[in-house]
Amino acid sequence: MNKYIELIDKKLDEYMPVEYPESIFKSMKYTVTLPGKRLRPVMCMEACRIMGGEVEKAIPTACAIEMLHAQSLIHDDLPCMDNDDFRRGKPSNHKVFGEAIAVLAGDALLSFAPQLIIEKSELSPEIILKVLKEFTSSAGVYQLIGGQVADIESEEGRGKLNNSDEETLKFIHTNKTAVLFKLALKTGAIIAGAGDDKIKEMEDFGQKFGLAFQIYDDIMDEISTFEELGKTIGKDKEAGKLTYVTLYGLDKARAKVHELIADAHKIIDKYNSEIFSSILDKIEGKIG
Repeated sequence: MNKYIELIDKKLDEYMPVEYPESIFKSMKYTVTLPGKRLRPVMCMEACRIMGGEVEKAIPTACAIEMLHAQSLIHDDLPCMDNDDFRRGKPSNHKVFGEAIAVLAGDALLSFAPQLIIEKSELSPEIILKVLKEFTSSAGVYQLIGGQVADIESEEGRGKLNNSDEETLKFIHTNKTAVLFKLALKTGAIIAGAGDDKIKEMEDFGQKFGLAFQIYDDIMDEISTFEELGKTIGKDKEAGKLTYVTLYGLDKARAKVHELIADAHKIIDKYNSEIFSSILDKIEGKIG
């Protein structure tokens, strides 16, 4: 996994030169290259490997997904959304470059990332088209953006939700969090030339893991520290945001993570991937 991360970090730096006007390129690169676990690109590359593909061919797509993730973080931290001053232990993008440049950096990454897939991938036009279809649909209003809207409207006094709290929470977790894990896993399988059944299997694994990861994040917002998470702690509760912990409590949240991780293991263990097993075990181990 560390070798994957080193390769991803090297390629992200290579793919993102600072040109004129420097402020926008520096803003884009700032959040993309902040130190992190790189879970999504790692999972894209590992899905490609276990499906019999060449990992190197997945690198541009893996990096593009990390850029899409960074875009979502830049916009999520803005004062008009979650209003967070820190991300991964560093000042949020808008605190360094100002709100206007931060908004534009997020917008720029939305087009820069798929451009990277087109220009840097050594894939057939057919595979590139399939990857781009998954990328653009995941990034759009029906998934990532829709999930962000529902998340904003779940806060007390903001918007009116038509669904029950349970339905809304599942919609948020599926479309704001699980979506990028599913994107990473599915595109990795597509690049490897996997069949529809294997791609669906990766999607199911991503859904289970994504839900577990978001509930884990909700738990850590209650029990962790700034030093551990690198972002402001307790903001979800303070904002009255709908989370698994606020809806069901810590004990049920922990139980749900264990259940989802067990389901994820059932899907992925047959591939004997030390990387996937390690990711699942680390998430489970941190919540007790």
